[in-house]
Amino acid sequence: MAHAINEVEEMVTLARALVINIGTLSNPWITAMLIAGKKANELGIPIILDPVGSGATSLRTNTFKKLIKELMITVVRGNASEILSISSRSMTKGVDAVHDVDHASKTARDLAQELNCAVAITGPVDLITDGIKVIRCHNGSPLLGRVTGTGCAATATIAAFTAVTKNPVEAASAGLAFFGLAGEVAAQKAKSPGSFMIALLDALNDITPDYLQNNARLEEG
Repeated sequence: MAHAINEVEEMVTLARALVINIGTLSNPWITAMLIAGKKANELGIPIILDPVGSGATSLRTNTFKKLIKELMITVVRGNASEILSISSRSMTKGVDAVHDVDHASKTARDLAQELNCAVAITGPVDLITDGIKVIRCHNGSPLLGRVTGTGCAATATIAAFTAVTKNPVEAASAGLAFFGLAGEVAAQKAKSPGSFMIALLDALNDITPDYLQNNARLEEG
């Protein structure tokens, strides 16, 4: 959560993965993101980029483009509209997607090949690609879309998995399966967004590796 220019480099040295989230932007924060990202690249620390609201304003879209131009990114995680914003004038509805995952699949593959990274598009069925391989994750609950911040939390979950595996497609796929599965578990206990949010936090804590292995619904192709 560090954003001060005079500490981000030091903070990166303490981390095993760096999340860059453009949800709240200002010029000093953009500078700090670039400083942190370049330090992470220098140290071989994976960077997970969340282009929140890209396509909604020129500041967000241009920042997304600047970050992928100047940094080596490991995983880009966004909704369909955010991913499409990199190659078109497609507009988002704030931070919400107005396109579905399939609309953005080609852009995701092209972006992954261009950046030599994994691109993950989240939606009712998530899509993860490195430009060649395509994985679809069927885990999740509609209630995840009713709670603000779940997309950002999914990005942070992916980051946790990139800290323990060097394969970005595996990390993104496992991270989204884990997060989606937590949503399924939470939805069994809560039917409304407020109680679901608390149940989701509990599920993220309680899911075991064996439960993930047995219940992840990942499909290649």
